[in-house]
Amino acid sequence: MFFNSDYDDLMTPEQEEERPEKTGISRFLELLGPACAPLLKLNLIFLISCIPVVTIPPAVFAMNHTVRRLVLDQPVKCLRDYFAAFRQGWKRAYGAFALSAFPMVCAGYGMWFYLRLAADNLLMLAPFMLCSTVFLLSLLASAYLYGLICGGRALNRETLRLALLLGAGRPLRTVLANISYYVPLLAGILLFPLSGLYLVMMGFSVPCFVGNFFLRTVLKDFVK
Repeated sequence: MFFNSDYDDLMTPEQEEERPEKTGISRFLELLGPACAPLLKLNLIFLISCIPVVTIPPAVFAMNHTVRRLVLDQPVKCLRDYFAAFRQGWKRAYGAFALSAFPMVCAGYGMWFYLRLAADNLLMLAPFMLCSTVFLLSLLASAYLYGLICGGRALNRETLRLALLLGAGRPLRTVLANISYYVPLLAGILLFPLSGLYLVMMGFSVPCFVGNFFLRTVLKDFVK
């Protein structure tokens, strides 16, 4: 126990391969250490590529694609990998963005609209619940959808169906992923300009890294 470092040096390559992979917080910290510098670069690249506004969907796709490589402990060249994903995946990016944002925006508005009406007519709770269900399912499926297409799957009916099934059947991981995505972002926006440095340095790439870390164990059965 007191000579773990010496023991590790004496292990053969075959024994190294047989050693079980760390899990949980140990694995997260093991991945985060080497990823710190790339994540800082990715955050700046992402912000710059979002400046035209219309490029936000492919920028989101490219960042998720590159961060996923870091989570899988694959070699990453930030500029090369980011802009390769940006160029090659822009069609899937716009499609995934529309399929995620449109139902959530419509359902969110419906929730607000029918909840107001329900104050005078309890029957309006029925469409409110329908809108709530659509919003929640869209939110749960969206993280899996990005994970699937960033893993190489085409954006088609089968991929969308799989994302919906995973969102409904494996909600815990995507709930944690969405908390990782949106809670720090919302806090950064609410605390701006005090949070300005945080948003510029790591406000998008690090939450993306945490979210992809939560999803990796579920997605490994469906993508490479």
